[in-house]
Amino acid sequence: MARAVSNRQKSINTAIGWAVALLLFFPILWTILTSFKPERIAVATPPVFFDFDWTLKNYLDVERQRSYFSYFLNSVIISFGSTIIGIVIAIPAAWSMAFFPARRTKDLLMWMLSTKMMPAVGVVVPLFLIFKTTGYLDSRAGLIVVLMLINLPIIIWMLYTYFKEIPVEILEAARMDGASLWSEVVYVLLPMAIPGIASTFLLNMILAWNESFWTITLTVADAAPLTKFIAGFSSPQGLFYAKLSAASTMAIAPILILGWFSQKQLVRGLTFGAVK
Repeated sequence: MARAVSNRQKSINTAIGWAVALLLFFPILWTILTSFKPERIAVATPPVFFDFDWTLKNYLDVERQRSYFSYFLNSVIISFGSTIIGIVIAIPAAWSMAFFPARRTKDLLMWMLSTKMMPAVGVVVPLFLIFKTTGYLDSRAGLIVVLMLINLPIIIWMLYTYFKEIPVEILEAARMDGASLWSEVVYVLLPMAIPGIASTFLLNMILAWNESFWTITLTVADAAPLTKFIAGFSSPQGLFYAKLSAASTMAIAPILILGWFSQKQLVRGLTFGAVK
């Protein structure tokens, strides 16, 4: 009887999980389907799901109007650069707060996290003027710094959580064996925290890739990433939904593929330390 109830509960949980997954995936599926429709079918009412003449014309038109590769390259450089620099800065910060906490360490962590609550539009004008004055407007370096600072609180919080799960006795044993500070961090701490660092890297890479407010505001053409590429298909003549869907599909495809192939590492890192 208990086994039957357990199996029934498992089936219900599985069904709920699939329902939620399909609900979350539907906008992506609809975008991909729309990208293969002729423009008149894309705006048809009632909507057409599969019964239409599939075409690659939208993708060809998108590539003809804008150079996809240049936007893609900017996205890779900006996302990867901001994440790497953020990780390098966050590791010593998280290490010191995890293993040498001060009286106000938790207050400091909460303050850092609270900066994520500030509306971006509140600082857009001074930041825009600073970038314009210093010559970093529409530059990869400027966007890398901005996105790194935006995501740095999350990176520090995640690494701090992972480091706290590592027994401090292991680091103390390394010190007793004569390990220097550098050796303690590089050869003892980091290898044990690889799953957490990897998941932090992947999650913040996705956050930087998907950032649209700052990338659209602070770029014009030279450093414009794929978010700017998508926004370029909204024109005074109106929205061309099929072309916009094709541009969106081309923009999200790389990060979807990355997430798909690294999902095991991402899940492993996010659950790192959950079971002792």
